[in-house]
Amino acid sequence: MQFGMTEEQAMIVDTTRAFVEKELYPHELEIERTGHLDMDIIRDVQKKAMEAGLYAANMPEEVGGAGLDTLSWLMYEKELGRANYALHWTGVARPSNILLAGTEEQKEKYLFPCMKGEKWDCLAMTEPDAGSDLRGMKATARQDGDDWILNGTKHFISHADIADFAICFMATGVEDTPRGPKKKITAFFVDKGTPGFEVRDGYGNVSHRGYTNAVLEFDDCRLPSSAILGEVDKGFDVANTWLGATRLQVAATCLGRADRALQHSVEYAAERKQFGQQIGKFQGVSFKLADMALELKAANLLTFEAGWKFDQGTVTESDMSMAKLKATEMLAMVADEAIQIHGGMGLMDELPLERIWRDARVERIWEGTSEIQRHIISREMLRALGA
Repeated sequence: MQFGMTEEQAMIVDTTRAFVEKELYPHELEIERTGHLDMDIIRDVQKKAMEAGLYAANMPEEVGGAGLDTLSWLMYEKELGRANYALHWTGVARPSNILLAGTEEQKEKYLFPCMKGEKWDCLAMTEPDAGSDLRGMKATARQDGDDWILNGTKHFISHADIADFAICFMATGVEDTPRGPKKKITAFFVDKGTPGFEVRDGYGNVSHRGYTNAVLEFDDCRLPSSAILGEVDKGFDVANTWLGATRLQVAATCLGRADRALQHSVEYAAERKQFGQQIGKFQGVSFKLADMALELKAANLLTFEAGWKFDQGTVTESDMSMAKLKATEMLAMVADEAIQIHGGMGLMDELPLERIWRDARVERIWEGTSEIQRHIISREMLRALGA
């Protein structure tokens, strides 16, 4: 494993960071104060991201993406992660690579419009009574001739308000397992406007202002068999094949925000004077900076090692869980200490620190809670001994 960046990776980092600072930072304060991301801003950022070659950079070259390897993609995600989440997620969209699992007809209808910025996708798994326990989902799809009838509710569905379609995971049967009956899952494409499919406003959220969530309601929503993504009852196979690196994506964006908070803290500690000297010379502040830098470096190493191993085909579930766990918990610590170093100014919205602090909270919940990540890590350790 090489620890230095290649020339291409350095260019990706420099280009993405320059774009974030020039095109995204200027919009942050308005979004934070209004809680709304205007579509005109999205379209403007989208156009500039395409011109810069940053749009849909996570996707393979053969479908119009940048074809980045996993490690380079995570470096790109880290730089985007410095900015307001709504801005970089919608304006510099990264279509879900689960779209690559579709048939040629499905790619023409869903994947390629997303690559061109003509459509947005969203994933619908989580339910009010089934968060981490996806096998416990209650939303169902039953076959009716050549069609399928969907019923149930999904919630916490990110940016479903602007998405043109949802990829919905529904229970389509039950199978016996050593741990008892478990739901079989099938994935479906559901177009917005389909009868029986309603998108309702979700919940107010302390984290990621401008980045919305929604409630999806299915009431005898009829779909043709051609709407199935993958195979019937094989929804988990599709998800596990194509969504494996999403934990690393969360980790990488956390690295970017933590780095931004640390840099603000270092600069402030070097400039701010109290009792006749820079506050960075006081042990109470200098030790905080050292601990913040240490935790950030450890999270960087775990995340980028997992990305490198992903490209080598040797990554484990534990590798990705460790990266996600460390990066999200590190961000919470760094954001909190950054505010402490800045004192009262750290809580004012003239600085991005209070936003970073608020935004950090959700990272330990979505894409698998910290407790779930610890379960995955310990389970892998115990399985090696047959436990």
